[in-house]
Amino acid sequence: MSKIRGPFDPRLTRRGFLGATAATGAGAMLAGPLTSAAAHASTEKASLTAAHWGVMRAVVEDGKFVKALPFEKDPAPIMPMIEGTPSLVYSPSRIKYPMVRKGFLENGHKSDTSERGTDNFVRVSWDEALDLVARELHRVKDEFGPASFLVGNLGWKSSGRLHNPRASLVRLMHLHGGFTAPLGDYSTGAAQAIMPHVMGGLEVYSAQSAWPGVAKNADLLVIFGSDPMRTLNIGFAPPDHQGLLGFKAFKDKGLKTVVIDPKRTETAKYLDADWIAPRPGSDTAIMLGIAHTLYSEGLHDEKFLKDYTVGFEEFVPYLTGKSDGQPKDAAWAADIAQIPADKIVELARQMAKGRTFIMGGWAIQRTENGEQTYWMLVTLAAMLGQIGLPGGGISLGYHYNSSCAPRATGGGLPGLSGGKPPSDMPPRMPCARIADMLMNPGAELDFNGKKLTYPDIRMVHWAGGNPLSNHQDRNKLINAWQKPEVIVIQEPWWTTSARFADIVLPATTPFERDDIEICGDYSRQFIVPMHKVIEPLYEARNDYDIAADLADRLGYGNDYDRKDQLQEIEGFYNACKGQAAKQKIDMPDFKDFWESGDYYEFPVMDRAKEWTRHADFREDPDIEALGTPSGRIEIYSKKIASFGYENIDGHAKWIEPTEWLGSKEAAGGAMLHMISPHPEYRIHSQMNQSDARKEYVVKDREPIEISASDAKALGIADGDVVRVFNDRGQSLAGAVVTEDLMAGVVRLCEGSWYDPDKPGVIGALDKYGSANQLTRDIGSSKIGQATTAHTTLVKVEKFDGDLPPVTAFDPAQNG
Repeated sequence: MSKIRGPFDPRLTRRGFLGATAATGAGAMLAGPLTSAAAHASTEKASLTAAHWGVMRAVVEDGKFVKALPFEKDPAPIMPMIEGTPSLVYSPSRIKYPMVRKGFLENGHKSDTSERGTDNFVRVSWDEALDLVARELHRVKDEFGPASFLVGNLGWKSSGRLHNPRASLVRLMHLHGGFTAPLGDYSTGAAQAIMPHVMGGLEVYSAQSAWPGVAKNADLLVIFGSDPMRTLNIGFAPPDHQGLLGFKAFKDKGLKTVVIDPKRTETAKYLDADWIAPRPGSDTAIMLGIAHTLYSEGLHDEKFLKDYTVGFEEFVPYLTGKSDGQPKDAAWAADIAQIPADKIVELARQMAKGRTFIMGGWAIQRTENGEQTYWMLVTLAAMLGQIGLPGGGISLGYHYNSSCAPRATGGGLPGLSGGKPPSDMPPRMPCARIADMLMNPGAELDFNGKKLTYPDIRMVHWAGGNPLSNHQDRNKLINAWQKPEVIVIQEPWWTTSARFADIVLPATTPFERDDIEICGDYSRQFIVPMHKVIEPLYEARNDYDIAADLADRLGYGNDYDRKDQLQEIEGFYNACKGQAAKQKIDMPDFKDFWESGDYYEFPVMDRAKEWTRHADFREDPDIEALGTPSGRIEIYSKKIASFGYENIDGHAKWIEPTEWLGSKEAAGGAMLHMISPHPEYRIHSQMNQSDARKEYVVKDREPIEISASDAKALGIADGDVVRVFNDRGQSLAGAVVTEDLMAGVVRLCEGSWYDPDKPGVIGALDKYGSANQLTRDIGSSKIGQATTAHTTLVKVEKFDGDLPPVTAFDPAQNG
């Protein structure tokens, strides 16, 4: 793989690297991970805009967006993504016009749905397309009721507080009587189910202890299954990249770090961490082995357990083996994880010796029984007794969206409201069970102590997401996708989901409309005006207008309350201004702010830099009680125990996965364990169609990392194209042979675009390299029913045939 950037400067492009080395010598790029925007300064006049990879300045020449420059306040701009932004706008994969699948145009809801993905599309006018959608919305509601709509208000959408495709569509569908909505998300579904029982809240999306306080007070950093130096590239709101400053501070301090991950990650390399490489899926066992050492050596904090938790005494018999005859000691855990037992014992003693900050990545709960992993991680942190102390405790979101950034003093920026749901809104369904729901209407699902009944979905309308990319076991979902009578996708690009739709509505990108954003979801430090960079391309329309026009056709126009869009933006700004005024922050009037075209920056006070998560709870657990039934951390949950689910107890435990390196299918190296983490220069599938792709592809394919020992055994060389396959699917990918991955594991990042050699055929060979051709679609457990993407075995072989051309980023048939 021709990747010329160094491991300590992940944000330089090839062009930037060559320029830097020509000027200063190749060694200059190894100074640190942060290349500030000042290094890319330009005298060109450019307007502010924003995306999930950062605020930037857009350069326009002759009405065309020709260049994107980094925001001068960004300490670590992600240059491959910023520089690739114009190519995203002008990608050949843009949907130019409203399109309808030929069979649907001829036969309507009685069309042959097996032709989705293979049928030609026919260009229609906007009026014809909207009339078709409105007709189907009327018909399905009248014949089957609101529960028969699956409305996609899930996914990363596009930046901007007004032009939120999810909110505008939800507002419309609330007026239409409701719909079935996905519950949870693919990132943290298991955590969202278990953490309210254990900690009284989600934790994963909460503000985390501010990085300056952690840098100042922590003695040891322990990271389970997380690579923040990659994942902090992006944010749900445009990121401020403050989290990367935090990791620079950890490095500058020389903070001792232990990374537990099958991959020696960019973060491990940057922090010069001790690397422990366990079998994927064994994290819970390792945590139990650490906990057993703490308990048996008297290193646990009995006072904290007594004052701030409930149920430790119920957990101890399992930990010691009194309840089942098997002590969960270091030797037991080492055998499961295939790491040395003395490493586990040593780590336990290190963690108890000083102030320890534990970071848990989301990957470790995207597994079979992933709920147990997070429950055990909290149990371990509670045994150390440092939750709520500066530099100590646990974080389940430090790698996400710079959630460790100190909060600025100012106001929050609201956005478009989805409106009020009807009183008889249908129940939501776990998003990771969408395929099962489509295929099994009327079937029951055990979920978090409840019984849900799958609705009979007749119509899917999805805006601002890409379910056929996000969901596991794509071939299963393609089969399920044939069940609804009509599928509408609202999207700027010919994504996989758009190619498998009946009606496709072309939406604008964030650079083709006026909007406003906050930079830094957690710091809330900057308010950014997003002036329209260019006029909408082709016949693309704003999501706000699409939904409002449908509301007019359905008779809800007055209730939808369409406003002048600049008036909406002004309303959001003034709400923020009002909040700021209460904190004695005097923001300019909207007119001055908007006409200036420049950002507004809120101050960050010193006290925010010392903020520690759960410090209030530690100070007074009665007044600041958690949201659990007991108000304490629930090491043992009576509620979960009352569910009566098979093999699930009232405390965290190790449950062997049904598909992992310890199973008989993988014996003797017959299969490899595939992990599918977040990519470096994408937001799931967003940006795959941009020039940023050139930074990582191998022979135009998605890269798959394989250990040097496995590559040698399989006759695979660096740069070879390989076929990755199992009973669920098959895909080509470009081999990257590395010493930074444990033997028995391959690493294929999620989110790449599906590119079948036989479009529409279930089981077709994916030509580009999509992990979800191979992942499993089973629920994590009856608690969360979440994704289990990281519980996947595959086979890998060198591909010796003629390489098929990659066509994933071309328009659809007649598109």
